[in-house]
Amino acid sequence: MTKIGILSDTHAWWDDRYGEYFSNCDEIWHAGDIGSERVADGLNALKPLRAVYGNIDGQELRLRYPKTARFTVEDRRVMMTHIGGYPGRYEPSVRAELFDTRPDIFVAGHSHILKVMFDARLNCLYINPGAAGKSGFHQVRTLVRFVIDGAAVKDLEVIELAG
Repeated sequence: MTKIGILSDTHAWWDDRYGEYFSNCDEIWHAGDIGSERVADGLNALKPLRAVYGNIDGQELRLRYPKTARFTVEDRRVMMTHIGGYPGRYEPSVRAELFDTRPDIFVAGHSHILKVMFDARLNCLYINPGAAGKSGFHQVRTLVRFVIDGAAVKDLEVIELAG
């Protein structure tokens, strides 16, 4: 059983509550627009960090993290990228890869809009954790936690960060 914490679009904003909410997680996934090495290092100090760079990330983060990450956790194949669109409206630059590789979980950021849904065409769980930083139009900052237990994905929680 692996407990996962996901966030995106921190835009260099650090919140000490990341540590509080991800303390029971085994891994943290960041879906891009990290914004600073300080945020990446802080998250990685909490738990092992898997991340992708986003459109606002500079060269140092682009050298550390890929544009698209593909990995397996337990029995689930994961694909994560920053600009991915969402089911029915996937970003053209990732659509072919999604349909070719058919991950079990697809994680994207960029929109600052929290969205979790099942894509029946891909037989894939789509997760956009919204935005955890303060830059952008969003009204509520959000994080996502869930568990991968073998092939099961369960106990998904949305965490709202007030203030």
